[in-house]
Amino acid sequence: MDWYQTVFEMIDMRSFSNLWFWISLAVMWSTASHWVLGVPFDMVLRAKRVGGQTEIDLEDLVRINTNRLLHVGRVSGLWLLGIACFVLTGLAVLGFAYGLEFAQAVFMLMFPMSLVGLMSLSTAARIQEEEASGDLLRKRLTRHRLYVQILGMLSIFVTSLWGMFQNMQSSPIL
Repeated sequence: MDWYQTVFEMIDMRSFSNLWFWISLAVMWSTASHWVLGVPFDMVLRAKRVGGQTEIDLEDLVRINTNRLLHVGRVSGLWLLGIACFVLTGLAVLGFAYGLEFAQAVFMLMFPMSLVGLMSLSTAARIQEEEASGDLLRKRLTRHRLYVQILGMLSIFVTSLWGMFQNMQSSPIL
């Protein structure tokens, strides 16, 4: 038996029928909704409950992460946007025009996360512009998390519909 054949049987390169794809999709969205602008959301809740030093720590961490995110956006934002558009367009063409299922799956993962990146950049700019702290900062972070969760639900729904369609298309007719 060929080594490559064994590996491909174990991994199953048809992405939408692969359990690992769905596990990675769930982990990706769980992580994206937990880490809001690089800050764990439980820290936001703890700052609301406890206040004091926890609130100061939250504000410092958000300030550090928003400054870092906005610096990267200002310094290399156009390059990153160009590369991201190139990669996403390439995946879309390979996946949907040429029918490569792996490219479709990667596109279904990357496109919504690029939207999360843009939302994070927008939220970071708004927090810095308003010099948000206290209740306003927690409100901005909570709203950003809600939008990420809504986008995640929509993304999982569309991906599951497309994955079911792909699996039905590739299954043998009985």
